[in-house]
Amino acid sequence: MWNFLKNNRNAIYGGLLATAFTGLGIFLLGNVSGYEARNLLKVSLSGLNMLCNTIVLASATILALLLTLISVSSGSKGTLKKQHYYQVLSIAKFDVILFISALILFQFFNIPIMESDNVPVSWFDLIYWATLASTSIISGMMITVILMLYNAITNLIAIIGLSKDHPLLSKEEAKEKIDEQEKNLKR
Repeated sequence: MWNFLKNNRNAIYGGLLATAFTGLGIFLLGNVSGYEARNLLKVSLSGLNMLCNTIVLASATILALLLTLISVSSGSKGTLKKQHYYQVLSIAKFDVILFISALILFQFFNIPIMESDNVPVSWFDLIYWATLASTSIISGMMITVILMLYNAITNLIAIIGLSKDHPLLSKEEAKEKIDEQEKNLKR
């Protein structure tokens, strides 16, 4: 856990900043009554559904693209350290958590609570604030995943595309791999 936080510090800071920024927007709305919260929920429900749907689709796409990233990584001339693959694994794990969270929220937003007469009006303000807080959190998580993916991609570009000496490049294993390829070519 500490390794994850240490290795992805900037991405996590970006996600927390986004969560705090949207949370501040929520806080600035002030206190709302039950009837006002019910009306605000009714207006914002379709947008919240669309946000969750978009995050579910984006996180599923990111998982699929991670397979391409692994393919590119394994096909590189140099050999990458295990740390690179742990970085990709961290992105995948965090993305799966985001996917599941957004899918669960999407299901909650599809419960026809607005049509129910059994829900006390006093609960709507709590539901409204919980809804806004949870969407702020998953938005921040999405930004964290994007920043983690950005870090992995820039590392690969530096190693593969720009042939830079990079901390994720294993020099000994890369030399052995190149020597083996040269032997195979001579045969």
